[in-house]
Amino acid sequence: MEAARSALAGSPAFAAVRPPGHHATADTAMGFCLIDNVVVASRWALDHGGIDQVLIVDWDVHHGNGTQALVEDDPRIRYVSFHQWPLYPGTGSEGERGVGNVFNVLRPPGVPRATYVADLNAAVSRAIDGWAPGLILISAGFDGLAGDPLAGFTLEPEDYSRRVTEWRHLGLPIATLLEGGYDPGRTAWAAAAHLAALA
Repeated sequence: MEAARSALAGSPAFAAVRPPGHHATADTAMGFCLIDNVVVASRWALDHGGIDQVLIVDWDVHHGNGTQALVEDDPRIRYVSFHQWPLYPGTGSEGERGVGNVFNVLRPPGVPRATYVADLNAAVSRAIDGWAPGLILISAGFDGLAGDPLAGFTLEPEDYSRRVTEWRHLGLPIATLLEGGYDPGRTAWAAAAHLAALA
């Protein structure tokens, strides 16, 4: 909630929260997640932040099944999840659209990083086409990095920082919330790179 408040006040924010949140549903903890932090931030922003619409971009390599379950009936929130398939938790097909507010992008491991980046950008563009969010919240998992022991994406730290830079150019408040990442050194490097872009 504080990250959303800061962003809406004009200061981009990074919430280095632990535990992560995007697998948690309304009544079930799973996948290391207890509370769906990005949904809490979204609801606070909609109820108290003076905005009507929120875009959530989830670039964690795993599908945010909890986030989707909590927002898929709420047209005020659009959810873009870019995740590896097949992979835990086995959800997030492209046919899962909610009320037209869910944009799942599934990709196999080992694809050239430029392809991942282009596909994520295209999904975000589709989500905001004709729809203007008042806040962007990013579920910032860094397990899509090349070499992460739990997945097979090929991203590098600068891919995350460039996405933040590009989305900041939309002129919208933006905050990021830490999700996964299982190579501590690489995760720290990528988190720092994206934080520099926020700053």
